[in-house]
Amino acid sequence: MRMSEQTDNKNVKKIITDHQSQLKSFIRKRVSNKEDAEDILQDVFYQLVKAIENTASPIEQVTAWLYRVTRNTIINKGKKRTEDAFPVSGDDEEDGIFKEFSEVLFNEDNPTPETEYLRSLVWQELEIALSELPPEQREAFELMELDGLQAKEIAQTTGVPVNTLLSRKHYAVKHLRKRLEGLYHEILYIR
Repeated sequence: MRMSEQTDNKNVKKIITDHQSQLKSFIRKRVSNKEDAEDILQDVFYQLVKAIENTASPIEQVTAWLYRVTRNTIINKGKKRTEDAFPVSGDDEEDGIFKEFSEVLFNEDNPTPETEYLRSLVWQELEIALSELPPEQREAFELMELDGLQAKEIAQTTGVPVNTLLSRKHYAVKHLRKRLEGLYHEILYIR
């Protein structure tokens, strides 16, 4: 074994040791099946070894690269599973988009410069999209989604019927989903 191969092996072992627990936690928050989470982690480290062996394109920011590969592997595994499953309704897809955004916006565990940048970008775009809504829809969305209030509570204090509030929130979500879809895909697929 050449000296550079020994150095590469030590570097790979150190990278794996330094990032394994954080990546495992990152995956477990997004994947419910423990075996799938282990498979994804193994796939990510396999891709790391292959990337390091490929000296034509060295990895410059290892941590960012690992999280990007992990996220893409989770997405690909999810796509593979959904190909065999029944089609999902628009509401499930809608929930998925806002779940991803809420993870970027509200997850304070292990903040990285990448997540801080994404958080500021998503908040900025969300504010712009919210400003485009009629005031009633914006208020319903903000109170229920950002402030965490129940529709019943809001109805009691404002006198607006629960169904009206839910309808306003629904239209707000539809608008935000359409408006932020490009950003969502940019964040998940281009990085």
